[in-house]
Amino acid sequence: MDIQTERRRLLDGEAGDEDPTGLMSEQEAYLSKVKNGKLYLASFAAVLGPMSFGFVLGYSSPAIPELSRISDPRLRLSEVQASWFGSIVTIGAALGGLLGGWMVQKIGRKLSLMFCTLPYVFGFTIIIAAQNLWMFYVGRVLTGVASGITSLVVPLYISETAHEKVRGTLGSCVQLMVVSGIMGVYLAGLFMDWRWLAICCSIPPSLVMVAMCFMPETPRFLLSKGKRREAEEALRFLRGPDAPIEWECARIEDACDEQGSTFHLSDLTDPGVYKPLLISVLLMFFQQMTGINAIMFYAENIFEQAHFKESDLASVIVALIQVVFTGIAALIMDRAGRKVLLVVSGVSMMISTTTFGVYFYLVSKAASTAAAEPPPDLTWLALASMAIFIAGFAIGWGPIPWLIMSEVIPIRVRGFAGAAVVLSNWGMAFVVTKSFQDMMILLTSAGTFWLFACMCALNVVFTVIFVPETKGKTLEQIEAIFRGTSGP
Repeated sequence: MDIQTERRRLLDGEAGDEDPTGLMSEQEAYLSKVKNGKLYLASFAAVLGPMSFGFVLGYSSPAIPELSRISDPRLRLSEVQASWFGSIVTIGAALGGLLGGWMVQKIGRKLSLMFCTLPYVFGFTIIIAAQNLWMFYVGRVLTGVASGITSLVVPLYISETAHEKVRGTLGSCVQLMVVSGIMGVYLAGLFMDWRWLAICCSIPPSLVMVAMCFMPETPRFLLSKGKRREAEEALRFLRGPDAPIEWECARIEDACDEQGSTFHLSDLTDPGVYKPLLISVLLMFFQQMTGINAIMFYAENIFEQAHFKESDLASVIVALIQVVFTGIAALIMDRAGRKVLLVVSGVSMMISTTTFGVYFYLVSKAASTAAAEPPPDLTWLALASMAIFIAGFAIGWGPIPWLIMSEVIPIRVRGFAGAAVVLSNWGMAFVVTKSFQDMMILLTSAGTFWLFACMCALNVVFTVIFVPETKGKTLEQIEAIFRGTSGP
């Protein structure tokens, strides 16, 4: 019996080609023998990277107010310099996305994740030792590069190691660790100065380097390189000793053979490539146009403008809300499905940004009539609006675009397409964060939030019409949907 015949026998099982119920029963029987312990361990090691990424994103919020008041003139940030300090990390992240796209194809997911810890550590070390503003900028760019690589590699690593029953939950843990990192920095910023904060931020990347030494490469990458024995060893580690991993290995290998393992530019004319790529890019565009990164980068400044005296504490509360609701999203992701959560998330953000705009409009109207403070009964409106926005984002548009990107892009184009998606995300993040202050002046605070509300309405329409549901499907089945065939 040749290899192709044996592979088809493993795929078809006793039920034969024509009985999808039999195939599903075999799939369920396989999953019933899977042990998830080591899969969870590998996922935890990987998501320490997104925690580092969260530290980078959140660092500017407590650091900018302190560096704006620092006594050393060489390190003191003006308003324009503070804007660059907050936003320049996104330039590094865009470059990191391009670099990460090349790395994941050439050296694999595991080594890419291990190597991206180096610019994290070097970047924070430069910030710690900063003697002038340029050292701040270089440190932020380096940590941005690491963040860009992380934002591409970790979702791919988890989607390629997890099976369909837990892929949504584990994939959502990427965003959960990002927001946990942001909250950790906000909380530490209440008690530490900017240098000690940078020292703490360099610890998780070091742990990633050590932990990933003991974790496997993804089976799909190994099979795409023709390394079947190593792929079986990786699957045995991830699925436990009782699972008949030859069945899953054959299914993945069959899909790899069907679509090929090499990317050519002509593949961009294939609906199985350009449709998931376009959907992923637009998901990232709409994610950034909700205004989330602008809001998180300048959280304290927003609350100061909203007349909250304890703006740093308010930022911690907002981050806590984000952690709680991202955790809820992770728990229900594989039950509720991706599309439902995206729609609920978009509607929540549309309502909250509209309300926040109303608050700022009323505040400015009160100021124009020489009122020193906003009416006491309106101050709750800003905090409630921000809380609803953060909760809404966390339950859908925070984790799901990254999850869907890692699910729908075919394995042979994951380097190129993943780089394009990450570049579009961080490119938009730079545009929004760098222009946020200018938008607040040009459109007024109220107008800026109403613009975000319009974008939230558009993302709901986009989700309903174009985004596919990937809940409960294998990566091979998702690829088959875009190719217009029936997957294994």
